[in-house]
Amino acid sequence: MNYREEYKSKIRTARDAAQIVRSGDWVDFGCYQGFPSLFDEALAARRDELEDVKVRALLITKPLQIAEQDPEGEHFTYNSWHMIGYERKLCDRGLCKFIPMVFRNLPDYYRRFLSVNVAVMGVTPMDEHGYFNVSLNNSNARAVFDVADVIILEVNEKLPCVHGLENTIHISEVDMVIEGEHEALTEFPSIAAGPVEEKIASSIVGRMTDGACIQIGVGGMPDAIGKLIANSELKNLGVHSELLVNAYLDMHKAGKITNLNKRGIMRGKSVFSIAHGNQELFDWVDNNPSMCCAPINYVNGLNVIGEIENFVSINSCIAVDLFGQISAESAGTRHISGTGGQLDFLTAGFKNPDAQSFIALPSTFTDKKGVMHSNIRPIFDGGDIVTDPRSQAYIMVTEYGVENLAGSSVWERAEKLVNLAHPDFRDELIKSAEEINVWRRSNKR
Repeated sequence: MNYREEYKSKIRTARDAAQIVRSGDWVDFGCYQGFPSLFDEALAARRDELEDVKVRALLITKPLQIAEQDPEGEHFTYNSWHMIGYERKLCDRGLCKFIPMVFRNLPDYYRRFLSVNVAVMGVTPMDEHGYFNVSLNNSNARAVFDVADVIILEVNEKLPCVHGLENTIHISEVDMVIEGEHEALTEFPSIAAGPVEEKIASSIVGRMTDGACIQIGVGGMPDAIGKLIANSELKNLGVHSELLVNAYLDMHKAGKITNLNKRGIMRGKSVFSIAHGNQELFDWVDNNPSMCCAPINYVNGLNVIGEIENFVSINSCIAVDLFGQISAESAGTRHISGTGGQLDFLTAGFKNPDAQSFIALPSTFTDKKGVMHSNIRPIFDGGDIVTDPRSQAYIMVTEYGVENLAGSSVWERAEKLVNLAHPDFRDELIKSAEEINVWRRSNKR
């Protein structure tokens, strides 16, 4: 079969490909570095011809022209499954709407509930067998392709080819192919950790053992943990995480990662769904047979994680209340990110008797006026979104210690969380606990 001829027959300009979109359509732009910037620009140029076009994507890092060129949102509505910095700013402007989800269920949302009129994603150049690779962005790509009426691929010469599961699509499945020059991939450098993050990281790493298989999120805390592990005596570590971040690169360069501890769950492979970091990280995963970029329903699957020995899950949150409810996606009603896989890993961590599931947060934050506030709240009364219910709150960590809330009554939780709070706020929290009837008279004071 001459796949090259078939490929040539399907090449279209971005402008021509964008003509397929009709008013009222649902269009999917995929995920993260797979954002189809050429198609986005061409679709935005059709603004005045279209009405009620809905676009879904997640983790978009570059200017989204369908939003920027339609500042009143009269023609396009952008919807995100999970926000990072740029999308958060769009949300503040009313140009991004969040879609609540449980991350492990995302592929099935498409296969069971959603319509996709046009799917457009960035992919690597086609190989000699007629396959394109979805690269760093395999959370839900295959599921979107499976239900789409029209599939358009935007070939991005900057994307690395990444080994994995369900991370390819064949030219025979594709309706159109767009070629063109792309900017360099968006890089996210490591974040310098402060003394609070370092103290929290030390508490967590001190509870880890050789052979741990690690899941960590993104931000200053994971970067601090990665550097601490890289300089520790820990060895023979594994990777199973929705995000492959710079912290893992630090561990790899220190010789800590072997993935030989997995015993049947992708033994020898670093398993992830999205790679998020700097160019050195992207170069590390490029055509590396030790990598497995898999769909999110596999990576975050409860049965999969439940079989991993010595599994350690480390995630961050924004705030926790005295009931043990955890908010990791909003500050009041202002949306920050999304549920992501945090709830998945808490749920799976409990299913796995060998697992440890940590939720970490600094005890305080300082606002723009220089006023310090507690991240441990009496109650959430400002519209904060609860990411993890109190029934699934387990090991909480601040710079003041570690407390396991599992099985604790409301008064025990309140006491433990007060112990994790900054000393300046403890008396105030105790008073609030008494007012909401979760403080026992014999509690320590």
